[in-house]
Amino acid sequence: MATNHIAATAAEPTTHKSVGVYWKFLDDKKIVWIARGFGIAALLNIAVALYMALWYAPTEKTMGHAQRIFYFHVPSAWIAFFAFFIVFIASVLFLWRRERKWDALALSAAEIGVIFTTLVLLTGPMWAKVAWGAFWVWDARLTTTLILWMIYVGYLMLRGTADTERRSRFAAVLAIVGFLDVPIIYFSVQLWRTQHPELLVTQSGGLTPAMTQTLMTALLSFTLLFIFLLIERVRLEQARDQVNFLRETAE
Repeated sequence: MATNHIAATAAEPTTHKSVGVYWKFLDDKKIVWIARGFGIAALLNIAVALYMALWYAPTEKTMGHAQRIFYFHVPSAWIAFFAFFIVFIASVLFLWRRERKWDALALSAAEIGVIFTTLVLLTGPMWAKVAWGAFWVWDARLTTTLILWMIYVGYLMLRGTADTERRSRFAAVLAIVGFLDVPIIYFSVQLWRTQHPELLVTQSGGLTPAMTQTLMTALLSFTLLFIFLLIERVRLEQARDQVNFLRETAE
């Protein structure tokens, strides 16, 4: 498998040549069909999850139908955290190995993570309006989630500057530091006084079996969707590098 070592030379300290294929298996036709299978399965599962959230799961006594947003709000947060974990691992590997494939994987996962974090920040206020009487309060979990979103939006903005190894290294460091906010978000309800509820799946007095089944179905749907988007986004980044490489070699 061909790999791309992004290494600055003495003559070109801040530039690097793009190469063709570094995730070779992604060009396999079988992978294309597998990715499409994940996409179709994700759409079907989302339809099932939507049905379960609206009609199968019981209505929560306190918040009523507004609580149904929970079945998409929580999986969005979980997938966002998972995406940023991939960014973290890929960024560490990029700084260690200086291989373009890890840089491309980090960028692809970061874009998807920002999308899911945006969904969290959009669905959360709709739920909060009913639960707290306001679309936004400076609650510890909400605030730290907003900070996480801003960090990775900043990461993407940094990636939008000149395509250099130096930029890639700075972005990788930012991604690694930014991931430290994820455990802070997770434990925020224990660390500070917060209005945000804890997720009780297995404890007595938590979610009913029907609610848990609906939540797990929605989580499966978003996981399948994430896998599909990640494969397609990495393939797109690889194709872009192939075009850039051909353009550079033709000059």
